[in-house]
Amino acid sequence: MSLNQIGALSGTPIPSDSVHTEPTTAVVSASAVWRSPPANIRVSVQKQGAEMEPSPPMSPVLGGMRPDLSVACQALMEEEQQHKIGGIRAKEGKGVPVYVMMPLDSVTMNNGVNRRKAMNASLQALKSAGVEGIMMDVWWGLVERESPGEYNWGGYAELLEMAKKHGLKVQAVMSFHQCGGNVGDSCTIPLPKWVLEEMNNDPDLAYTDQWGRRNNEYVSLGCDTVPCLKGRTPIQCYSDYMRSFRDKFAHLLGDTIVEIQVGMGPAGELRYPSYPEKDGIWRFPGIGAFQCYDKYMLSSLKAAADNYGKPEWGSTGPTDAGDYNNWPEDTNFFKKEGGGWNSEYGDFFLSWYSQMLLDHGERILSSATSIFENQGVKISVKVAGIHWHYGTRSHAPELTAGYYNTRYRDGYLPIARMLARHGAVFNFTCIEMRDHEQPQDAQCAPEKLVQQVTSATQEAQVALAGENALPRYDEYAHEQILKAASLSENDEMCAFTYLRMNPELFQADNWRKFVAFVKKMKQGKDVHKCWEQVEREAEHFVQVSEPLVQEAVMHH
Repeated sequence: MSLNQIGALSGTPIPSDSVHTEPTTAVVSASAVWRSPPANIRVSVQKQGAEMEPSPPMSPVLGGMRPDLSVACQALMEEEQQHKIGGIRAKEGKGVPVYVMMPLDSVTMNNGVNRRKAMNASLQALKSAGVEGIMMDVWWGLVERESPGEYNWGGYAELLEMAKKHGLKVQAVMSFHQCGGNVGDSCTIPLPKWVLEEMNNDPDLAYTDQWGRRNNEYVSLGCDTVPCLKGRTPIQCYSDYMRSFRDKFAHLLGDTIVEIQVGMGPAGELRYPSYPEKDGIWRFPGIGAFQCYDKYMLSSLKAAADNYGKPEWGSTGPTDAGDYNNWPEDTNFFKKEGGGWNSEYGDFFLSWYSQMLLDHGERILSSATSIFENQGVKISVKVAGIHWHYGTRSHAPELTAGYYNTRYRDGYLPIARMLARHGAVFNFTCIEMRDHEQPQDAQCAPEKLVQQVTSATQEAQVALAGENALPRYDEYAHEQILKAASLSENDEMCAFTYLRMNPELFQADNWRKFVAFVKKMKQGKDVHKCWEQVEREAEHFVQVSEPLVQEAVMHH
């Protein structure tokens, strides 16, 4: 069995002042940093500025462990007690908690947990490595699959209890998109059957490109407020789903479930499906295509054009913007000299297209924030890291995705401000990439993009969380993430989600590097310790956790 299937969770932790921190069963922790006697294994890193409390008993977690392991953990815990008595407290520079994404298919089509034994061992190994929690996709297509308003939370109830038992926090993603057809999708979970039925009856409920190609990954935002889904609007469907989730898991909110990431489009990201990989329609580094040709989007465009006093601009999007796999210079609209993007028409169209996306985000966020108000959870929104052709003037791939970001205009500040109004977290991908690793001719600049987004979030005063875009187990990627996580002198990301839990992560060498990475992230940036030293400390821990990791791999 493949660990890919363990899951896909994504979220961000809450800086909590009330501490119910259980000690981690076996953790290489940052406490080593705060006193420098011999580098030994340390256990459990306390939350920011938390007062130390006696740890609660560990029996529930140790219950399912093999005897040899529980002896090791026992020893670690005693050492932990010693530390607590020593009353070590974290300095400022709190460090960044790390979450790990679960496999996409953690919950099965018949609402159970996939590979239970492996999942249990894996969660325990993650906890022992000092991981803060997990991120999981809560698929609309699984929970409300059969008929409108009927929710089956079964598999998730079990998975969330497992996380709680292991003392892991959870970032729950309200996944209103289809799984399958995007980078790294290892399984297929379509939208609910009754939604697809409606899309069948009215194909304009799907995002549509200028060639009439429909995309069933996510309901078009053009019909957000149209009662087209068996009498409810898409926004009402999303709201009812979130409300049902809140009521079902009220007892875990704020304690185990610390973040709700709200899906806003394909891959759960606030964007248009402008670069669909399915059926080879789009290939990296193509510029993608505008998705505004369903009748609902077009009627909004028409109204906007009338309103602007140029009704002739309202019947279609740009017709000279090329095809999915063109490069900017191949097209009239995106080329650097005299391109349509930089004309009055271009500004009209791109302003409308990007504003539609912002309004969509605003509608769902207003609903989410009122549903989860006072529940002790953060709300977060994921924004795609579209770094190819970033070095060009028009930034074509960002424009087709709905981010009106060009050499002359900041497209991320409006998004950050919208999130700030709702107190939401800005979750950004491609944190692990470096400019020089990308194809130079396509002017990829992930590092500059991350810098731009970081500045936008700082200006809008919105918290930034990160994710890596592609699975990477090497130190080179880890170091890049560490660098990006400390945003400025006095600022750090509020969380980082690691993609993703699978058998590769548990291979000895990858696991060792991962443990050291988690440790460095938690130490924060005022700690000047070289990798080698952290790795040595990690080494001892890795030996202790070996049986667990073996078990995780064995059951896959």
